Amino acid sequence: MLVEAGHFALALALGLSLIQFVVPLWGARANDPVLMRVAPATALAVLACVGFAFVALTAAYVTSDFSVLNVVENSHSTKPLIYKISGVWGNHEGSMLLWVLILALFGAVVAVSKNTVPARLQANTLAVQAAITFAFLLFILTASNPFTRVMPAPGEGQDLNPLLQDPGLAIHPPLLYVGYVGFSISFAFACAALIDGRIDAVWARIVRPWTLTAWAFLTLGIAMGSYWAYYELGWGGWWFWDPVENASLMPWLAGTALVHSTVVMEKRDALKVWTILLAILTFSLSLLGTFLVRSGVLTSVHSFAVDPARGSFILGILIVFIGGSFALFAWRAPLLRQGGLFAPVSREGALVLNNLFLATACATVFIGTLYPLALEVLTGEKISVGAPFFNFTFLPLIIPLLLLLPFGQTLAWKRGNFLGTAQRLYAASGLAILVTLAVLAFTAGGPVAAPLGVGLGVFLILGSLNEIASRSWSKGSPWAVVWRKAAGLPRSTWGTALAHAGVGVTVIGIAATAWGVESLGTMKVGDRLKAGSYEIRLERLLPRVEANYREDVAILMVSRNGQELGNLETMKRLYLTRGMPTTEAGIMTVGLGQVYASLGEIQPDGSIGMRLYYKPLVLLIWLGALVMAAGGAISLTDRRLRIGTPVRAKTLSAASVAAE
Repeated sequence: MLVEAGHFALALALGLSLIQFVVPLWGARANDPVLMRVAPATALAVLACVGFAFVALTAAYVTSDFSVLNVVENSHSTKPLIYKISGVWGNHEGSMLLWVLILALFGAVVAVSKNTVPARLQANTLAVQAAITFAFLLFILTASNPFTRVMPAPGEGQDLNPLLQDPGLAIHPPLLYVGYVGFSISFAFACAALIDGRIDAVWARIVRPWTLTAWAFLTLGIAMGSYWAYYELGWGGWWFWDPVENASLMPWLAGTALVHSTVVMEKRDALKVWTILLAILTFSLSLLGTFLVRSGVLTSVHSFAVDPARGSFILGILIVFIGGSFALFAWRAPLLRQGGLFAPVSREGALVLNNLFLATACATVFIGTLYPLALEVLTGEKISVGAPFFNFTFLPLIIPLLLLLPFGQTLAWKRGNFLGTAQRLYAASGLAILVTLAVLAFTAGGPVAAPLGVGLGVFLILGSLNEIASRSWSKGSPWAVVWRKAAGLPRSTWGTALAHAGVGVTVIGIAATAWGVESLGTMKVGDRLKAGSYEIRLERLLPRVEANYREDVAILMVSRNGQELGNLETMKRLYLTRGMPTTEAGIMTVGLGQVYASLGEIQPDGSIGMRLYYKPLVLLIWLGALVMAAGGAISLTDRRLRIGTPVRAKTLSAASVAAE
């Protein structure tokens, strides 16, 4: 009965979203406050309905209700509870329901933001958001119904894809979806501004928190997915330029440009048309990522579906919203008043350059990802665009961007002094050069580019902190005064510095992968395998049986220069229901580096294949992403982003006028 109620709740949400789309839009057009107030109420009702449907599907998974086809195909009664819950979104139908739930949640938050969003802008925004919700609810109900019954109900389910039975994949999709869907609010605000024909600094201040929130969650989602691929797939890499990985990277690049563009617009009332275009492009790329993962056009360990019919439906959604938003932009953008002017050498100019680099890098990834698909459709020829293409096209754009980042952060608004800025960065530049030379000397004979990468990362970190230091410290100032000035700086300044420093931390981690060591070998009990200064000894092999899989476990003793550090385990699992094998890597963290062992096949003579890595400073890749997201979170607490929109003062009463 709960399943049917969940299905009905989705149908009710569909009708409510249609009302939320039509009535407030009409009300804004007629300037009728009563009709405009329909938007917040219906947005909350849509969230309640979709939330109930999601709870109903989750209950079906937790109770192993195998009369529901979605549960049969993606669950099993012996599966641990955490994977029963994550199985709700570990499939196409359930993931789309989570997608719409987050979409409705964002709409509801806008609905309750009475003091921060003007009524007319709120009505138009929620109307656009409702149109997106309506389209995806229609898709779920007609092509991807998660509540379809199966009769007679089987006694057992088919289990979840073993690769998804992992804590990382329980966390990764929700984080990624909050990022993807969060940009729908920026998109909706942009379309609302185009409909109304008005955009100003107040609009930028309203949009910026939503953009920052989406960007921070997308950063965390990509980082979590990267770490999952690193340890779960057993390949030892952290990024593979997989098309589905690129599908999340493209909106992140565009979203990063959008975050910086809204800063210029808020500060200088400039880049209005460009900011609107970026808001449309960022969410369009999020929709494209949804299409790539669920259309069947890609074969990837990340893909959810291989059904072309569903892909055609999502493609129709893309055409309507991407095509419609660009048509609206072409029609209304020329009517928007341009904002303030600024000198080329200024913080605004640096942010424009930042946007150009990011947009070009995004276009590069877009071409490399979609060109093989387009070529196959047009000619039937299949080609593979892999890491060499992206490394030769993407890196030459990103490295200059990173080099310019501290300069842009230090330049003054409106009109800057490049020479003066360079002088303020002398200390950061000098220390970065010293670190580079020290690393070159210490790793003589090794890769040359890696020390340069470490130096670049140090320059980014020190350059980011330089902004705090230059605004807090002056010659002869007591430390108490310096600390008080630093504490009094806007939180957005601290957040920006922290986010940029996080980029530097990640750059150091990426550069350090060049010093990684890999060894391959065949081992029997007692044999040793060495990678750099680390060595493993195979202690024993043993079988192990768990609730829904069995595994062969290799227990290894790790030592460094003869000193034992402890045991780690790597295993080969066989999930019994699906008959699917997986490899679980064994990882030992040593400082910021890791010893990584991956078990190969067990041979008839009892020997095993073993792949051993030592990866120095590899954790910095993901720690940097956490620091970036933390910087975004700190910026969100800035007072300027919490202030409501100006409200017209109430008319003085007749009594007060008489008294005066």
